[in-house]
Amino acid sequence: MRDTRESRLLLVLLVAIAFALITVDIRGGEQSPLDGARQTAASAFGPVESGVASAVNPVGNAIGAVRDSGARHSRISALEQENAALRAKLGSSDHNRNRAAELDKMLRTAGAGQYGIKGAQVIAIGATQGFSWTVTIDAGSRDGIARDMTVINGDGLVGRVTTVGTSTATILLANDPDFTVGTRMEKTNEIGFANGQGGRALRVQLLNGKASVKKGDRLVTFGSSQDKPFVPGVPVGQVVKVEPSNGDLTRTVQVRPYVTFSQLDVVGVVVQPPREDPRDTVLPPKPEKPKPTPTVTVTATPSASVPPRS
Repeated sequence: MRDTRESRLLLVLLVAIAFALITVDIRGGEQSPLDGARQTAASAFGPVESGVASAVNPVGNAIGAVRDSGARHSRISALEQENAALRAKLGSSDHNRNRAAELDKMLRTAGAGQYGIKGAQVIAIGATQGFSWTVTIDAGSRDGIARDMTVINGDGLVGRVTTVGTSTATILLANDPDFTVGTRMEKTNEIGFANGQGGRALRVQLLNGKASVKKGDRLVTFGSSQDKPFVPGVPVGQVVKVEPSNGDLTRTVQVRPYVTFSQLDVVGVVVQPPREDPRDTVLPPKPEKPKPTPTVTVTATPSASVPPRS
């Protein structure tokens, strides 16, 4: 048929008739006057439709199989990623054992001082060149963490909380140059103030310039008013050097901290201070000096010669 004006009018008319028949059929439902014609058409074109479906179905099945295969592949990849993430989270068995040991040690330290703590993990570390020595932990205000709380681990004083978010908090470490904490000497109770020196030992100024102090002496935190920012009795470190007094009103000593700040992992934020000052009780027992084993020296004296028998 040529593309003429008449053919176009005829096409429009046929389309209009088709829409009209469809409308009548839909509104008529099962009682539609076209139901018989529809069944006749179904009988006539059904076998052809089935044949086409039979020919097309294998192709459709193949496409579906490829699509499903892709979905299965994606699922396998997702499972592999989940397994990798789980393995990374769990870590090696050695790491798990070390972490469990750290946690156990921290709980024993907290128990000795009667500190109520909230456990947390170090998730980030701050820069140490020109900036504060800080770490970020995975606990915040929703966990009961607040500014100016003492932070410990199984070895002793880690630092204090400086900023708090909903789920994280920042800790200023005890070795930071801007960090200051009051200290008390073991047994003698001499009071001083410890300052961080970065990667070096803590610098402690004792208020008594004539204080008797020697290498190996140990210090704990003195404590703050209302236990903020520091609770009392937390182990700080051990004296490694005593500087000459030179007649000064104060005396300066160098103290090696108990905590290794470059290896922090599990820490505890003290959310409940002790009822009483634990003083020196949180410090671990000093190793006993080996007792000398008594020895008996026997000196053998040569006897006089015996004359031979006659």
